[in-house]
Amino acid sequence: MTRPLIIAGNWKMHKTISEAVQFVEALIPRVKAASCQILIAPPFTAIASSAAAAKGSNVMIGAQNMSDVDEGAFTGEISARMLKDAGAQFVILGHSERRAHFRETDEHIHHKLKRAILENIPAILCIGESEEDRTQGLSDQVLKKQLDGALDKLTSEELNTLTIAYEPVWAIGTGKTATPEIAQEAHAMIRQHITEHFSNTLAEKLPILYGGSVKPANITSILQQPDIDGALIGGASLDVESFTQMVLR
Repeated sequence: MTRPLIIAGNWKMHKTISEAVQFVEALIPRVKAASCQILIAPPFTAIASSAAAAKGSNVMIGAQNMSDVDEGAFTGEISARMLKDAGAQFVILGHSERRAHFRETDEHIHHKLKRAILENIPAILCIGESEEDRTQGLSDQVLKKQLDGALDKLTSEELNTLTIAYEPVWAIGTGKTATPEIAQEAHAMIRQHITEHFSNTLAEKLPILYGGSVKPANITSILQQPDIDGALIGGASLDVESFTQMVLR
Protein backbone atom coordinates (compact mmCIF):
# COMPACT_ATOMS: atom_id res chain seq x y z
CA MET A 1 0.00 0.00 0.00
CA THR A 2 1.33 3.42 -0.96
CA ARG A 3 1.32 5.87 1.92
CA PRO A 4 1.27 9.65 1.43
CA LEU A 5 4.54 11.53 1.81
CA ILE A 6 4.06 14.35 4.33
CA ILE A 7 6.35 17.31 4.97
CA ALA A 8 5.15 19.21 8.04
CA GLY A 9 6.54 22.37 9.60
CA ASN A 10 6.04 22.98 13.32
CA TRP A 11 6.80 26.62 13.98
CA LYS A 12 6.49 26.35 17.77
CA MET A 13 6.44 29.86 19.32
CA HIS A 14 7.77 31.70 16.28
CA LYS A 15 6.32 34.20 13.79
CA THR A 16 3.78 36.97 14.19
CA ILE A 17 0.64 37.10 12.06
CA SER A 18 2.28 39.25 9.39
CA GLU A 19 5.41 37.07 9.34
CA ALA A 20 3.31 33.92 9.00
CA VAL A 21 1.25 35.33 6.13
CA GLN A 22 4.38 36.56 4.36
CA PHE A 23 5.89 33.06 4.65
CA VAL A 24 2.78 31.28 3.36
CA GLU A 25 2.38 33.68 0.45
CA ALA A 26 6.04 33.19 -0.49
CA LEU A 27 5.83 29.40 -0.12
CA ILE A 28 2.73 28.70 -2.23
CA PRO A 29 4.15 29.52 -5.69
CA ARG A 30 7.40 27.73 -4.85
CA VAL A 31 5.73 24.40 -4.00
CA LYS A 32 2.89 24.41 -6.52
CA ALA A 33 4.30 21.34 -8.28
CA ALA A 34 5.14 19.39 -5.10
CA SER A 35 4.13 15.73 -5.00
CA CYS A 36 3.91 15.53 -1.19
CA GLN A 37 1.39 16.79 1.35
CA ILE A 38 2.56 20.11 2.83
CA LEU A 39 1.53 20.97 6.38
CA ILE A 40 2.35 24.01 8.51
CA ALA A 41 1.47 24.52 12.19
CA PRO A 42 1.88 28.19 13.10
CA PRO A 43 1.12 29.66 16.55
CA PHE A 44 -2.57 29.88 17.45
CA THR A 45 -2.66 33.61 16.71
CA ALA A 46 -1.59 33.08 13.09
CA ILE A 47 -3.82 30.12 12.18
CA ALA A 48 -6.76 32.07 10.76
CA SER A 49 -4.66 34.47 8.68
CA SER A 50 -2.36 31.68 7.47
CA ALA A 51 -5.34 29.51 6.52
CA ALA A 52 -6.85 32.41 4.59
CA ALA A 53 -3.54 32.98 2.79
CA ALA A 54 -3.28 29.26 1.94
CA LYS A 55 -6.87 28.87 0.76
CA GLY A 56 -7.08 27.09 -2.59
CA SER A 57 -3.43 25.98 -2.46
CA ASN A 58 -1.76 22.67 -1.65
CA VAL A 59 -0.57 23.97 1.74
CA MET A 60 -2.54 22.86 4.80
CA ILE A 61 -2.57 24.88 8.02
CA GLY A 62 -2.99 23.26 11.43
CA ALA A 63 -2.43 23.69 15.16
CA GLN A 64 0.34 22.70 17.56
CA ASN A 65 -1.93 21.65 20.42
CA MET A 66 -5.52 21.75 21.67
CA SER A 67 -7.68 21.12 24.73
CA ASP A 68 -9.30 17.79 25.51
CA VAL A 69 -12.60 19.50 26.37
CA ASP A 70 -15.10 21.29 24.15
CA GLU A 71 -15.62 24.50 26.12
CA GLY A 72 -15.82 25.89 29.62
CA ALA A 73 -13.88 27.70 32.33
CA PHE A 74 -10.40 26.68 31.18
CA THR A 75 -8.32 29.85 31.03
CA GLY A 76 -5.75 29.85 28.26
CA GLU A 77 -7.09 26.75 26.48
CA ILE A 78 -8.40 26.40 22.93
CA SER A 79 -10.82 23.77 21.64
CA ALA A 80 -10.93 21.68 18.49
CA ARG A 81 -14.07 23.48 17.35
CA MET A 82 -12.34 26.84 17.74
CA LEU A 83 -9.36 25.60 15.76
CA LYS A 84 -11.53 24.30 12.94
CA ASP A 85 -13.44 27.57 12.92
CA ALA A 86 -10.11 29.39 12.50
CA GLY A 87 -9.25 27.17 9.53
CA ALA A 88 -7.05 24.49 11.11
CA GLN A 89 -7.06 21.24 9.14
CA PHE A 90 -5.01 19.13 11.56
CA VAL A 91 -3.55 19.23 15.08
CA ILE A 92 -0.25 18.08 16.60
CA LEU A 93 -0.69 16.21 19.89
CA GLY A 94 1.79 14.97 22.47
CA HIS A 95 4.86 16.84 21.25
CA SER A 96 7.87 16.17 23.47
CA GLU A 97 7.96 19.82 24.53
CA ARG A 98 4.34 19.58 25.71
CA ARG A 99 5.22 16.43 27.65
CA ALA A 100 8.36 17.96 29.19
CA HIS A 101 7.42 21.58 29.87
CA PHE A 102 3.69 21.23 30.52
CA ARG A 103 3.70 17.77 32.12
CA GLU A 104 1.30 16.25 29.61
CA THR A 105 0.78 12.57 30.37
CA ASP A 106 -0.13 9.70 28.06
CA GLU A 107 -3.62 9.74 29.59
CA HIS A 108 -4.04 13.46 28.91
CA ILE A 109 -2.86 13.01 25.34
CA HIS A 110 -5.30 10.10 24.97
CA HIS A 111 -8.20 12.38 25.93
CA LYS A 112 -7.01 15.03 23.48
CA LEU A 113 -6.84 12.44 20.72
CA LYS A 114 -10.36 11.23 21.54
CA ARG A 115 -11.58 14.84 21.32
CA ALA A 116 -9.83 15.33 17.96
CA ILE A 117 -11.50 12.17 16.64
CA LEU A 118 -14.89 13.31 17.95
CA GLU A 119 -14.48 16.71 16.30
CA ASN A 120 -13.16 15.14 13.08
CA ILE A 121 -9.83 16.94 13.04
CA PRO A 122 -6.90 14.74 11.89
CA ALA A 123 -4.15 14.39 14.48
CA ILE A 124 -0.39 13.94 14.37
CA LEU A 125 0.49 11.97 17.51
CA CYS A 126 4.08 12.53 18.65
CA ILE A 127 6.02 9.90 20.57
CA GLY A 128 9.69 9.72 21.46
CA GLU A 129 12.31 8.67 23.97
CA SER A 130 14.84 10.69 25.94
CA GLU A 131 18.61 10.29 25.82
CA GLU A 132 18.45 8.60 29.22
CA ASP A 133 15.83 6.13 27.96
CA ARG A 134 18.00 5.32 24.96
CA THR A 135 21.18 4.91 27.02
CA GLN A 136 19.38 2.46 29.31
CA GLY A 137 18.07 0.43 26.38
CA LEU A 138 14.47 1.43 27.05
CA SER A 139 13.63 3.04 23.70
CA ASP A 140 11.15 0.41 22.47
CA GLN A 141 9.55 0.07 25.90
CA VAL A 142 8.99 3.83 26.19
CA LEU A 143 7.60 4.17 22.66
CA LYS A 144 5.19 1.26 23.15
CA LYS A 145 4.01 2.72 26.47
CA GLN A 146 3.31 6.08 24.84
CA LEU A 147 1.45 4.40 21.97
CA ASP A 148 -0.61 2.19 24.27
CA GLY A 149 -1.49 5.12 26.52
CA ALA A 150 -2.56 7.43 23.71
CA LEU A 151 -4.43 4.80 21.67
CA ASP A 152 -6.09 2.96 24.56
CA LYS A 153 -9.54 1.54 23.69
CA LEU A 154 -9.61 3.27 20.29
CA THR A 155 -10.51 1.32 17.15
CA SER A 156 -8.84 1.06 13.76
CA GLU A 157 -11.78 2.97 12.27
CA GLU A 158 -11.30 5.83 14.75
CA LEU A 159 -7.60 6.00 13.85
CA ASN A 160 -8.28 6.19 10.12
CA THR A 161 -6.92 9.75 9.81
CA LEU A 162 -4.12 9.41 12.37
CA THR A 163 -0.49 10.21 11.61
CA ILE A 164 2.29 9.29 14.04
CA ALA A 165 5.49 11.30 14.41
CA TYR A 166 8.55 9.68 15.98
CA GLU A 167 10.68 12.34 17.59
CA PRO A 168 13.73 11.10 19.50
CA VAL A 169 13.94 13.74 22.20
CA TRP A 170 17.72 13.53 22.24
CA ALA A 171 17.77 14.74 18.63
CA ILE A 172 15.42 17.73 18.97
CA GLY A 173 17.07 21.13 18.97
CA THR A 174 20.43 19.54 19.77
CA GLY A 175 21.80 19.26 16.28
CA LYS A 176 22.04 15.51 16.78
CA THR A 177 20.17 13.31 14.34
CA ALA A 178 19.32 9.66 14.59
CA THR A 179 20.96 7.97 11.62
CA PRO A 180 18.49 6.95 8.93
CA GLU A 181 19.03 3.35 10.02
CA ILE A 182 18.26 4.11 13.69
CA ALA A 183 15.16 6.05 12.67
CA GLN A 184 14.04 3.20 10.40
CA GLU A 185 14.34 0.69 13.26
CA ALA A 186 12.06 2.80 15.44
CA HIS A 187 9.54 3.34 12.64
CA ALA A 188 9.44 -0.37 11.81
CA MET A 189 8.86 -1.20 15.47
CA ILE A 190 6.03 1.33 15.69
CA ARG A 191 4.37 -0.08 12.58
CA GLN A 192 4.69 -3.63 13.90
CA HIS A 193 3.16 -2.56 17.23
CA ILE A 194 0.18 -1.07 15.38
CA THR A 195 -0.19 -4.34 13.45
CA GLU A 196 -0.20 -6.37 16.66
CA HIS A 197 -2.63 -4.13 18.55
CA PHE A 198 -4.93 -3.02 15.74
CA SER A 199 -4.55 -4.47 12.25
CA ASN A 200 -2.07 -4.88 9.45
CA THR A 201 -4.39 -2.83 7.25
CA LEU A 202 -4.16 0.17 9.57
CA ALA A 203 -0.42 -0.26 10.09
CA GLU A 204 0.30 -0.36 6.36
CA LYS A 205 -1.64 2.81 5.57
CA LEU A 206 -0.61 4.80 8.68
CA PRO A 207 1.91 7.55 7.88
CA ILE A 208 4.82 7.69 10.34
CA LEU A 209 6.90 10.86 10.22
CA TYR A 210 10.39 11.44 11.59
CA GLY A 211 11.09 14.54 13.65
CA GLY A 212 14.51 15.34 15.04
CA SER A 213 16.82 18.01 13.60
CA VAL A 214 15.61 17.39 10.04
CA LYS A 215 17.19 19.81 7.56
CA PRO A 216 17.91 20.04 3.83
CA ALA A 217 21.24 18.25 4.25
CA ASN A 218 19.78 15.05 5.73
CA ILE A 219 16.14 14.83 4.66
CA THR A 220 16.75 12.80 1.49
CA SER A 221 18.60 9.98 3.26
CA ILE A 222 15.95 9.91 5.99
CA LEU A 223 13.06 9.66 3.53
CA GLN A 224 14.73 6.82 1.64
CA GLN A 225 13.91 4.48 4.52
CA PRO A 226 10.91 2.20 3.82
CA ASP A 227 8.94 2.98 6.99
CA ILE A 228 9.56 6.73 7.08
CA ASP A 229 6.70 8.55 5.37
CA GLY A 230 7.73 12.14 5.87
CA ALA A 231 9.14 14.61 8.35
CA LEU A 232 7.94 16.84 11.16
CA ILE A 233 10.36 19.74 10.95
CA GLY A 234 11.03 22.38 13.58
CA GLY A 235 13.72 25.03 13.20
CA ALA A 236 14.48 24.33 9.54
CA SER A 237 10.83 25.01 8.64
CA LEU A 238 11.05 28.65 9.71
CA ASP A 239 12.98 29.72 6.61
CA VAL A 240 10.97 29.60 3.40
CA GLU A 241 13.93 28.67 1.21
CA SER A 242 14.99 25.87 3.54
CA PHE A 243 11.45 24.52 3.82
CA THR A 244 10.98 24.71 0.05
CA GLN A 245 14.16 22.69 -0.49
CA MET A 246 12.84 19.96 1.80
CA VAL A 247 9.43 19.89 0.14
CA LEU A 248 10.90 19.65 -3.37
CA ARG A 249 14.09 17.76 -2.43
